[in-house]
Amino acid sequence: MNSYGSLSDNELVDLLKEDQQQALSALYFRYWDKLLSVAGNRLDNPEIAEECVQDVFFSLWQRRNDLKLKYSLATYLAVAVKYQVIKQLDKQYRLQDRKDKSLYASQEVFHPSADEHLLEKELMDRIEVAVNRLPEKCRIVFKLSREQGMTNKQIAADLDIAEKTVEAHLSKAIKDLRNDLSSISPLILLWFFGNNY
Repeated sequence: MNSYGSLSDNELVDLLKEDQQQALSALYFRYWDKLLSVAGNRLDNPEIAEECVQDVFFSLWQRRNDLKLKYSLATYLAVAVKYQVIKQLDKQYRLQDRKDKSLYASQEVFHPSADEHLLEKELMDRIEVAVNRLPEKCRIVFKLSREQGMTNKQIAADLDIAEKTVEAHLSKAIKDLRNDLSSISPLILLWFFGNNY
């Protein structure tokens, strides 16, 4: 495991495609806590949050031979776990709706299509196109924040700019992306952009 743990995400993905289960284990240990934290922050039930993360890794293994990453693996996994959370929330809403039609009858709920993988791919493609349309500095700051998980302070130090400048770039990026992706369900955008949406 130690030798696998020292490999980059891209190297581990290549090994996944060669049916190396140890590569999946390395990714599992690398990202489990972070993904569980994302799911746990949005779901009241720790067991369901764990189930969401397990589903993401199960899907990653199942799709290993067809996996084509346009983003970093970290971004792919973050979007995938948020998608699983949305599915769980939708399921909870529908169960509650059956119990009390009048309470949730007018509430807009995201309903995954029959082919969830196509929906996920379409969402990620649309987000990628929108991110690539951002001005260069906004795009760099946004990717460091959302894909690398860096804090504003870390980004400022890395790019040798003021934290206020980082905040300004992030605000502009989020505003531009929100406008560009306005046709996507607000619930999906909320999970992707976090509290800044």
